[in-house]
Amino acid sequence: MARVGMQWMKYCLFIFTFVFVIVGIGLITAGFLTLTVYQEYVDYYSGKAIPAILISVGFIIMSVSYVGCCGAFKENYSLLKTYVFIMVLLLILELAAGISGYVLRDDIDKTVGENMSELQIKYNSTTSAQQIFDSLQQDLKCCGVHNYTDWMGWIPDQPNLVPYSCCKTPDTPGCHIIGSVTLDIYTDPCHSAVKDILINQTVLIAGVAIGVAVLDILCIVLGCCLMKDIKELSRAIAEMC
Repeated sequence: MARVGMQWMKYCLFIFTFVFVIVGIGLITAGFLTLTVYQEYVDYYSGKAIPAILISVGFIIMSVSYVGCCGAFKENYSLLKTYVFIMVLLLILELAAGISGYVLRDDIDKTVGENMSELQIKYNSTTSAQQIFDSLQQDLKCCGVHNYTDWMGWIPDQPNLVPYSCCKTPDTPGCHIIGSVTLDIYTDPCHSAVKDILINQTVLIAGVAIGVAVLDILCIVLGCCLMKDIKELSRAIAEMC
């Protein structure tokens, strides 16, 4: 009967570990997507820290899952002990990441505003800053950090101009001239658009971290129960001998 219970725990641990592998693949994918699709937005707040953490945790989860599967399949007490120990460490890190992500979301507003204002100042002096800002304004359909008036004076002798990237139809002549009859620009602030993207990303990561932590707890409990059964079975076999 005890053997049947052990088999069920093995199968359950396999299932949860398989789900853990999928989570690991998802985190790695999310990390690479953040480095590519959302790189410009993430640079305003945390550089490459967030995607690097996602990718690292994803690989760690997949490696630990392999140890757990081997330990369960071979009914190896030492491997399971290592698996449970690492899972406990991961649980602590996941809870810390989830709580930190929720708390630090309030810092995003200030940090994004400061970084974007600094980038806007460099708009005329560096090509990279110009390309990033133009891309943001076109992609997010916004203009200026806080308002399109932020651009007034960016060309000293023509204070009534905004970049063409603020135009809804950049090919329209005069679309970037304040006061022109053909003026047709975005009026939403880029600061709010970027901030919303980063807050949503941070809250999502925090939510995923908490969700993975719940799965982590289940794996730890199953691992401990399986270790207990293996130890009792080994003791029973030793007594029979």
